[in-house]
Amino acid sequence: MTEVRTRPATRVHEIDVVRGFALAGILVANIGFFSHPGYAMNGAMTLPDGPVASAVTALVLTKFYIVFSFLFGYSFTLQTRSAEQAGASVRARMVRRCLALFAIGLAHGILLWVGDILTLYAALGLILLALRGLRPRTAVVIGSVIVGVLTLLMAGLAALSTLDPSAGQAAPPDAGAAARALSLATGGPLDFLTLQLELYPGLVSMIWIFQGPMALAMFLFGLAAGKARLLEETGRWWRLAPRMQWIGFGLGLPGGVLLAVTAARPGVWELTGLAVSTVTSVPLAAAYVVTLLRVVRRLPAVGRALAPAGRVAASNYVGQSVLCCLVFTGYGLALAGRLSPLAVMGVALAIYLLLLWLSALWLRTHRYGPVEYVLRRVTNLA
Repeated sequence: MTEVRTRPATRVHEIDVVRGFALAGILVANIGFFSHPGYAMNGAMTLPDGPVASAVTALVLTKFYIVFSFLFGYSFTLQTRSAEQAGASVRARMVRRCLALFAIGLAHGILLWVGDILTLYAALGLILLALRGLRPRTAVVIGSVIVGVLTLLMAGLAALSTLDPSAGQAAPPDAGAAARALSLATGGPLDFLTLQLELYPGLVSMIWIFQGPMALAMFLFGLAAGKARLLEETGRWWRLAPRMQWIGFGLGLPGGVLLAVTAARPGVWELTGLAVSTVTSVPLAAAYVVTLLRVVRRLPAVGRALAPAGRVAASNYVGQSVLCCLVFTGYGLALAGRLSPLAVMGVALAIYLLLLWLSALWLRTHRYGPVEYVLRRVTNLA
């Protein structure tokens, strides 16, 4: 029997760099749930109120999962090209990949991080597969409509809440539930697993409902960008980069500040902040990406430092959860509830730098990360 080997698709350095950068934002957004599980269950933000929580809300929350979702859609076009070049069935490959991603996400969500996004990406990946024939302009229009509808929905809810202000008020924090969550998180491994199993069904449902539509819109934007090869041929739009930064930061930063200010004020103000953030987070995320690419052009060493993590992004995503569990939960040191928000950010920085180093070290002797290897084996059946 003759074995046929297909040449792997050429990697796009810019995608790996942006993905490696986005991992930092994902970690900062998620680590608050590990470090303060009791507060996260009751509070509007993932860290106790204060300047650190406000900065994370304004600059990070909702922005980096937008970048990650965009890159998923972009990478989808690269994977379909690879399948076509190999003479393989695009549909069969992508269905297998989504099923494998769903299985990995399910294990990740139950065992490590209840806020896992991989199962959602797997489900939306099947939708993207069905829509892969869309022309770039059509994909952008549909994605924009989704963002617009979400914004109007939030704005409408804010308007309705003014008719009955008490209807939008959150229930008083349940101190007993928060204490129990912290106790389980910092107990033994079985205690933490018990907490995971209790929280996972409800939290994953909220993620699918509230993040799913926005993620699909970003998938479509990424699909359009991938078909147009925007990150592979940056010279076509590079002259517009400064303008994109001005617009992105000019719209996005005020929207982020409004989200941070209103996050602790349930009702009309919180819904208003969410409505504004829904539409302004997209240009802010774009401004982040463009700024990073401009920095990398001036300082190529930055790109070389970030790219290895981006090449093994799925392994890094799971690796972040493993290390957060080892630091904050009963799987390890059980430091949840014992560190200040600023110290938690220090832990996040240490974890991110460690994973950057491990990624570069791993890729010296391996071609793929552990999670990527499993996905590739299932996708290609090889």
